[in-house]
Amino acid sequence: MARRRIPPSDDRRTQHAAQPGPEPVGLRIIGGRFRGRKLRYAGDVRVRPMKDRVREAVFNLLGPSVRGKHVLDLFAGTGALGLEAVSRGAARATLIEQHHPTARALRENVALLGLESAAEVIVANTFLRARWQDRLGDVPWLVFCSPPYAFYVERAGPMLDLLGSLIAAAPAGSEFVVEADQRFDFQQLPDPAQWDLRSYPPAVVGIYGKLPSP
Repeated sequence: MARRRIPPSDDRRTQHAAQPGPEPVGLRIIGGRFRGRKLRYAGDVRVRPMKDRVREAVFNLLGPSVRGKHVLDLFAGTGALGLEAVSRGAARATLIEQHHPTARALRENVALLGLESAAEVIVANTFLRARWQDRLGDVPWLVFCSPPYAFYVERAGPMLDLLGSLIAAAPAGSEFVVEADQRFDFQQLPDPAQWDLRSYPPAVVGIYGKLPSP
């Protein structure tokens, strides 16, 4: 699917926090019904949420297709991506985070927005699909995959298996947003020619829409 080109940014996002640090500036919902609402984030560099301008660029690319989808945020961190999608009209969200302190902050963000009935936090290893895949149904998905970039190198096999299996299982009309860096070859993913790749150095974001079977 053809998409409008946008200028690159200079941001990256990783996941998994441990130690609190200085409070960052500007982590907030940037569009939709919760626009301007702040999200909790302790400032740890290992949980580095996408800066507002990059997240906004991604959601501009997705456009109204977000509405009504079931969001799956695979490495949720603060939940900024999944909760942004709900703010913009996604039906519900499943947010997966393994690190317990980060998951507690994530639940706080869900509660701050009053989304307990629409956003489920699952504390689990994302690679163990049996822990969470039964939460997904026939409504088209919007899948965010934004792990630590090192996963694409150190856990290349499990990462490709995770994404490949989800793409195969996803209902038609589902969309995938994958953030990596220059070390990851998007040609390894299913339907490589159909990925819309955008550069936000050092990040590369790929967007893929699953079409109905011919």
